[in-house]
Amino acid sequence: MLKYQQIANEIELYIENQQMQQGEKLPVLESLIRKFDTSKSTIIKALDLLEKKGLIFQVRGSGIFVRRKKRKNYINLLSNQGFQKDLEEFNITSEVLELDICKPTEAVAQNLQIDMNQDVYYVKRIRYIEEETLCLEESYYNKAIIPYLNKEIVTESIFQYIEDGLGLKVGFSDMYMQIGKLTEQEANYLKLKNSEPKLIMESIFYLTNGTPFDYSMVTYNYNQSQFYILGTGI
Repeated sequence: MLKYQQIANEIELYIENQQMQQGEKLPVLESLIRKFDTSKSTIIKALDLLEKKGLIFQVRGSGIFVRRKKRKNYINLLSNQGFQKDLEEFNITSEVLELDICKPTEAVAQNLQIDMNQDVYYVKRIRYIEEETLCLEESYYNKAIIPYLNKEIVTESIFQYIEDGLGLKVGFSDMYMQIGKLTEQEANYLKLKNSEPKLIMESIFYLTNGTPFDYSMVTYNYNQSQFYILGTGI
């Protein structure tokens, strides 16, 4: 991880630990340069990264301010860290339906940029919020990058395991959305009626070095799903 990324992570952690709210002011640029003992350009890169993530906003001549969402129970539609953090005050649980090692389909291999003879982990699970169905997830993980998964790991937060357990850093993601109608099987999983509306989120997640490691398709229960987008203007 580059130094400006490390600094951005530390500032983000400081905002979280201090429970800073919308409009609260962060230390001025010169103070951050002294605190992190680095150059002005490195701090500016770190702040630009946080601004792109929608965590701060900068006002020329006035300072650096915290930007936080005010509505609870909303999922960041463009997050590359999964939705557990957005819903941390709620009871989020998982029911693992399938966990297998298999060969990828052509579409999976193409999205993970691997050969079709390579192994992938296939994970299928239902996510619940306060014991109500939230979504159905189907994910494929490149086994060369994620060498081990078990039921305990996939029942909890897979991304937390990837970062804390494997020491990997999630970088960015490509997301594709479409609206459709539930199939009978999807409706049964989500405890809805056949042909009711659904939002499908197809995502490819990359490490910070640009290597794709996860290709996922998430079908959301429209009754439980609320989303937000932080527009940055950048």
